[in-house]
Amino acid sequence: MTRRELLKAAAFAGASSCLGISAHAATTPTSDLITRAIPSTGERIGVVGLGTNNYSVTAPEELAARKEVLAHMWKLGGTLIDTAPAYGRSEEVIGELLAQLGNRDRYFIATKATAPNDDAAAGRAMIEESFRRLRTDHIELIQVHSLMGLDTLMPILQELKAARRIKYLGATTSSGRQHAAMADALRKYKMDFMQINYSIDDRDAASTLLPLAQERGTAVLVNVPFGGRRGSNVFARVRGQAVPTWASEFATSWAQFFLKYVVSHPAVTCAIPGTTKLAHLEDNQAAARGALPDASMRKRMEAFWDGLS
Repeated sequence: MTRRELLKAAAFAGASSCLGISAHAATTPTSDLITRAIPSTGERIGVVGLGTNNYSVTAPEELAARKEVLAHMWKLGGTLIDTAPAYGRSEEVIGELLAQLGNRDRYFIATKATAPNDDAAAGRAMIEESFRRLRTDHIELIQVHSLMGLDTLMPILQELKAARRIKYLGATTSSGRQHAAMADALRKYKMDFMQINYSIDDRDAASTLLPLAQERGTAVLVNVPFGGRRGSNVFARVRGQAVPTWASEFATSWAQFFLKYVVSHPAVTCAIPGTTKLAHLEDNQAAARGALPDASMRKRMEAFWDGLS
């Protein structure tokens, strides 16, 4: 069997029985799915989801590729799909494709909202448009995008949560310049989720926001897990190099190496790499199974990365 066939077979055989397994029990080299609990409810989700910034497409072949991803991701254990009105047609495309596939109930949908100039009416309208575009009467998570209009939107999100139109609320940033403001938001509001930038080449959050999220009981989504400090892509730095043999216990590809570094941090709930191709989906979702690096291995990974030219 090919690696792809082996991965699919393991996923189909194990996904249903493994969804409730503890993260600690899932760190041995087996086909078991690694999940993390959302602190505010205890609900468990797989540690690798999907970012959809590149889902604003119209060409039939591009729609077909994304449909293939959405048809297969839940079978491999991934359930969280992150989108936003700011991502062009992303919400609309996801809504259309999930309706065609009939698998909306398989997924945990997270989207975002803003309130420019603290305009509450505009914020509410954006949220209602997300429900329409996504073709759903409930959204698992709505986040204040880049903290824009945080104080205006939080009461609105709390109303929606009380009405059970959304299950969770939170806020996002993808910039280190906003980490201090995000820390203030975490202390001010009881947020179910925080979404931040964090990777092996962008580790600032580990000294500030990640410990605070643990203290506050806030789940953490990680965007740009393949990103670097200066907007670079981590793959460029290892192009042409093989994954170190000492990492073979937990990673057979660079994508798995980078994702497992991120999700092995105890504060991280789920990483959301952008994925538009089935082969990349399978590789990324493989990082949600098998062994995770422990604290000493994480230090070795950091030392290896920092020593690269």
